[in-house]
Amino acid sequence: MKIFKNIALIGLLMVTAYSCTEYVDYDPAENYEIVADIYFESSDDYESAVVGTYDPLQWMYLNILIGDIASDNSLCGGESATDVVGLQEIDDMTHYASNDNLTSIWTWCYEGINRANYLEENKEKLEFDGKAALYGEVYFLRAYYYFELVKFFGDVPLFTEYRLTASDSGTLERSEASVVYAQIETDLLNAIDALPTTVSQSGRVTKYAAQALLGKVYLYQDKFTESAEVLENVIGKYTLVSDYASQFLSSGENGTESVFEVQHSSASEWWDWGYTPQGTEGNYGIIHNGPRGFSGPTYASGWSFNVPTEDLYNSYDENDTRRDASILDMEAFAEANDASYTEGYEHTGYYNHKYIPRAGESDAQTELNYGTNYRSIRYADVLLMAAEANNRGGVSDTKAQEYLNEVRRRAFGDTDHDITATGSTLTDAIWAERNFELAMEGHRFFDLVRTGEAADVIDGFVEGKHEVFPIPQQEIDISNLTQNDGY
Repeated sequence: MKIFKNIALIGLLMVTAYSCTEYVDYDPAENYEIVADIYFESSDDYESAVVGTYDPLQWMYLNILIGDIASDNSLCGGESATDVVGLQEIDDMTHYASNDNLTSIWTWCYEGINRANYLEENKEKLEFDGKAALYGEVYFLRAYYYFELVKFFGDVPLFTEYRLTASDSGTLERSEASVVYAQIETDLLNAIDALPTTVSQSGRVTKYAAQALLGKVYLYQDKFTESAEVLENVIGKYTLVSDYASQFLSSGENGTESVFEVQHSSASEWWDWGYTPQGTEGNYGIIHNGPRGFSGPTYASGWSFNVPTEDLYNSYDENDTRRDASILDMEAFAEANDASYTEGYEHTGYYNHKYIPRAGESDAQTELNYGTNYRSIRYADVLLMAAEANNRGGVSDTKAQEYLNEVRRRAFGDTDHDITATGSTLTDAIWAERNFELAMEGHRFFDLVRTGEAADVIDGFVEGKHEVFPIPQQEIDISNLTQNDGY
């Protein structure tokens, strides 16, 4: 049973209006205070609150889209140059502080943090069996949300002991990214100490997922030795699926390669046509990636955003099975299958094959209700992170080659494409492999930034500015937060 099944329960206890545009603008009305005071009376209450803390993970489709649209992997696309202006600006590197899409990311992440802190506030009210493991999930989730924030915005307000309310308006300050990272590390170490290695419910966090995320957090800070050490705990605990493409089908969800997946359902009972993902448990990002006006087998219509470039398609070796699994050549498919579609803005002929709308995978209101999970951390990613940490940290190029080649052997089906390089040449090979393996999964922009390659490959990227996105203007106005350089 997927974890989203109980998320609706959280509405009874988390009266933090989803329509609020400022994360500090929660109204601690009298009825909310009464609910908060009396709610945590049983272990089931804590369980429901933790499940609700997973909920904002389902909303964060923009984080994934932007990870490729802001990079060299894809173009924004859509219907026209004015279709979702915020994404168009990010694609062109002309975004600014009033970008609605960036404001949404800020708001959703802090909603998740507020929910985690709600549990932190009430931690001592009741003792029960399994409480430590439950709070391990809370600390993982808070770390996850803060990691997204620090990746996007750099220095951000940090709070861990309480929820923000209207009384906090105008009082917040940004904490340095290094301080935020330190808290993320603390939360993940606490999670690792408490979490089990296996769970009975798909989507729940495990000790290995927390170790994988901590390894990534270390890697983003160039703490290579620490990253290699913690990721070693995850090596061998999962296996790569033999057929690369199969893991992105509905039948491949929560499989042997899945370290952590954000769960979605195609059976939601309500939807929100206000274009907010809070109105569905489905994956709202999927519809963005499909071809417009599609008629034919296998796939379904979408909104033609996030279209892969021809350069990305051509960068693959033609024998690499990941190319066609990652990028759909729609022109070739349409010709071979008597299918038709409408070309969108910035049409390249290619679509995101990993997260494309597929026929029969959405019930009721198709656009808002795809049940496709987001594969947040795959074992292949862990192997490549471990390879990089071992190589760049001077720990072991032999291990780095081993982990890199495990991924490549699955891709090519042989050992003829093994990498034997060492040193900086091996580093370059690992970085290239990350995109061959993880293209169109939302990682590319952040990989380019953390490795210092962004200015060389992203058109319009300004060094010293575009490594982070602007702090939302409403937070500048409300709390007088300082703005990132260049914005």
